[in-house]
Amino acid sequence: MTNSLDVPGYQQQAQAARLLYRAQIEFVDALDKELAQYDMTAAQYAIVAALASGRASSVGQICKELAYDTGAMTRMLDRMERKDILRRVRSVEDRRSVMVELTPHGKSIYPELLASSSKVMASFFGHFSASELDQLEGLLSRVTPRVSPVF
Repeated sequence: MTNSLDVPGYQQQAQAARLLYRAQIEFVDALDKELAQYDMTAAQYAIVAALASGRASSVGQICKELAYDTGAMTRMLDRMERKDILRRVRSVEDRRSVMVELTPHGKSIYPELLASSSKVMASFFGHFSASELDQLEGLLSRVTPRVSPVF
């Protein structure tokens, strides 16, 4: 029977995976703390950012962009609608599609949310040079080739 110690490179790869996972958790925790003043979570901000940037405009696109299942996304969008951040509307072209758009309130608070997100990003990545960030992005894109930036 082969154990993980017998697989070449396993320990180094497992350490890299643990560091990636830990970095994600710490980044999301820091963003959650920063956005709490707006009664917003990092996951909710990711939806606002996807809508504001034009990377997504339908429920399906948001689910794909953020790797959320439709049930979890429905609950998240329900909460955000109650906060008057966004609204869902049926597509005129295809009534099966549900489009999502920021409300006037959602649009008005986006610059503040973006500033808060930028503050957290600077605390995590501000000590890297532009060249180092390019290198990090290149390495991570090899690990996750189909992922687009969320924030």
